Amino acid sequence: MTWAVIALVAVSAVASWRMRPTTHVVVLPDRSAPARPAVDAEAANRRCDGRTHCSQMTSCEEATWFLAHCEGAKMDGDHNGVPCEQQWCSAR
Repeated sequence: MTWAVIALVAVSAVASWRMRPTTHVVVLPDRSAPARPAVDAEAANRRCDGRTHCSQMTSCEEATWFLAHCEGAKMDGDHNGVPCEQQWCSAR
């Protein structure tokens, strides 16, 4: 073996040794984050189905959801953010 071959083998061995990972990083989920709020099962099944008037609603919660999520809802005549004040949401 010549000195050039020996040097090449030695450099290759050192280079491969330096490439070996020495530590592993493990990322754990943040347990201090607040839990997701519980989803009302009835609200999860709601969809904008074309209803726009208070007479078509069955509760204040439903009217509030429709006002917040559906275009064209005509349930807040005085534009104060509270829908169906005379039919469903009068106690607010």
